[in-house]
Amino acid sequence: MVVTMAAKETPPGECPQCWQHAHDRSIHRKLKPCEDCKPCLDHMNNGCPYLVPQPKSRWW
Repeated sequence: MVVTMAAKETPPGECPQCWQHAHDRSIHRKLKPCEDCKPCLDHMNNGCPYLVPQPKSRWW
């Protein structure tokens, strides 16, 4: 039995692509054994291309 997790909304302070690739198994399912995900490799080498929204401050 294969259990798939529904994609959740990206929490504040997280990169949307990193979050989806970490929590949605269907993204990497199509890869062959020992094949790397090109968007993940790009993220590891170049960093996140998104402006990541920061969580709201509760100070004020």
